[in-house]
Amino acid sequence: MAITTTDTALLRLLQLASPALPVGGYAFSQGLETALELGWVKDAASTRDWLRQQILHSLARVDVPLLLRLHRAALGGDADSFDYFNSYALACRETAELRLTDSAMGEALCRLLPEVGLPLPALGGDSSFTAVFAWAAAHWGIDENTAASGFLWAWLENQVAAATKLVPLGQSAAQRLLGELMPALNEALACGAALEDAGIGSSLPALALASAWHETQYTRLFRS
Repeated sequence: MAITTTDTALLRLLQLASPALPVGGYAFSQGLETALELGWVKDAASTRDWLRQQILHSLARVDVPLLLRLHRAALGGDADSFDYFNSYALACRETAELRLTDSAMGEALCRLLPEVGLPLPALGGDSSFTAVFAWAAAHWGIDENTAASGFLWAWLENQVAAATKLVPLGQSAAQRLLGELMPALNEALACGAALEDAGIGSSLPALALASAWHETQYTRLFRS
């Protein structure tokens, strides 16, 4: 597969990153719902801080470097490496709910791929959304850095959509929040691209606790 920058590839990236992609991203708050219940997040400013920490200390150090490696493995036809880094992504999820977010969205994207003319990746276990996103991007000729930017944007847009319902935020405040966090996406891409294999991994104790407590939260709108 040759990687070229084409209008079609960019349109395919928009398709992959769209909130309309039927993978269920809207159903997961990834700990945000509990953070609001506990009072850790309560307004636009604290929402920005909560999301920025995840971008710079989770996505930048796990999803971005793994997505880049998965993209290269897909391009090179290296099934063993692709399966390894898929398993690595799932192993980095610190709670059952965070793992469910990744695997449920990954399986949903796997169900979609044959419908849009793409082969399925050969995986030995559950599918990480990060891995399947990288697979689709590679097969659609989207270069790795552009794919990573699209992945980061899709994550942020889903989280801001969740915050819009939960905080709640108005539509204008949500758009301001997206703009304020764009520089963090660029930082995350640069950080992830520079990481060696041994540096991949992160730990966000408050996120892990919020995610674990969400499993028994009395009332909830989201699956995580």
